[in-house]
Amino acid sequence: MTRIPAKLLLATVLATAGTAARAEDLYIICNLQPMITAADVRDLFVGEKQFVGAVKLVPIDNSAAQSLFLERVLKMTAAKYSVTWIKKSFRDGINPPVVAGSDAEAAATVRRTPGACSYVTTTPEAALEVIAKL
Repeated sequence: MTRIPAKLLLATVLATAGTAARAEDLYIICNLQPMITAADVRDLFVGEKQFVGAVKLVPIDNSAAQSLFLERVLKMTAAKYSVTWIKKSFRDGINPPVVAGSDAEAAATVRRTPGACSYVTTTPEAALEVIAKL
């Protein structure tokens, strides 16, 4: 059995304590044109809500924040989310959300796409509508 020096153990605990206790904020953002509510977000990202009036909604997944979004908003695992979209694609013929690789890419896509909504962990710019902060 290896003995870990007490100072090293204490330093490790102190170094990780601050990061483990800090929870990330999650912002649900939309292009200013569609008017959706925080209650609509779940339906949007599971393919149940596709339009607001004549505006086609465009959900954008953010791979950098997806696990946090799935946990906090959709309350499902990545596997269940994937299966949900596979079924939805076959049953209803709709495509799953486009995937952005980062907060910056997700925000840029939402900014230039009418009807787009996504989620980010960094504070969004003023040009984007924040639907919810979790």
